[in-house]
Amino acid sequence: MVKDQTLLIHAPGNWDEFTLEGLFRDHWKAPKKLVHEWRMSKEVKVNDMLIPWTSKISEGDKISIPLLNGVIDSVPATDLGISIIYEDDVLLIANKPAGMDTHPSHPGDRNSLINGVAYHLRETGQNCMIKHIHRLDKDTTGAVLFAKDRLTGSMLDRMLEERNIKRTYFAIVEGNLQKNSGKIDEKIGRDRHHATRRRVSPTGQTAITHYQVMKRYPNENRTLVSCTLESGRTHQIRVHFSHLNHPLAGDTLYGGKKTFLRQALHARKMEFTHPISEEKIVIEAPFLDNPSIFETL
Repeated sequence: MVKDQTLLIHAPGNWDEFTLEGLFRDHWKAPKKLVHEWRMSKEVKVNDMLIPWTSKISEGDKISIPLLNGVIDSVPATDLGISIIYEDDVLLIANKPAGMDTHPSHPGDRNSLINGVAYHLRETGQNCMIKHIHRLDKDTTGAVLFAKDRLTGSMLDRMLEERNIKRTYFAIVEGNLQKNSGKIDEKIGRDRHHATRRRVSPTGQTAITHYQVMKRYPNENRTLVSCTLESGRTHQIRVHFSHLNHPLAGDTLYGGKKTFLRQALHARKMEFTHPISEEKIVIEAPFLDNPSIFETL
């Protein structure tokens, strides 16, 4: 729990192997600069006492960490009606609507998702930083993960890099996919002829998309698929299905028909182990389009 900007943790039995320093360095792999700052401030306590950082932790010890003290982001707060679909003391997940950037795209932009999340924090009396862990394209909807402090942010960054945060997307593609499931393993690079577009390129970055057909719509000549990524390249799902000659419905940038007002792509589900409590978190993001893209088929 967090009380007065301080995280209070009762040490579980499997922490007996750690010293206080080892907890930060080996278990949480916290940034060295942050650990040094906390050591110098003498604010980290065990059972309400200052102890040497070389001391062993015992089961049941109460560890207090000044988690939310210090750095406060100055993200401008804007009331954008953002839906928060999961929240606890150190992180939250917001449901991004279409037509909204994850973070400001130019100086002075106050209408991005992070501005709406900052408004939520202000209105709920939370005086903390806010950091997005990943991004979604402007016209892609769904779950976006945020951290409220530097320790959680660094841990979630590492989890994302090590593919320990599973994100499942729903997409509607043009045409009838013949295979019920598949793996698209094609490198992605920039398109020299278009500033914002990406393309499959042998000199690009490794990108792997796994997909599974959920439903076929022969009358509309479209297919609903569920996708997970082994990488997180810009426009990855859009580029990969366009490469298969099955571009996303509505995705005119990559050859899709103007079936919808945007590409039919939604970050539906997020699964990960909470970096602090170590609980399993599974969150589904409701569809936001009105009229709906995914529920009308």
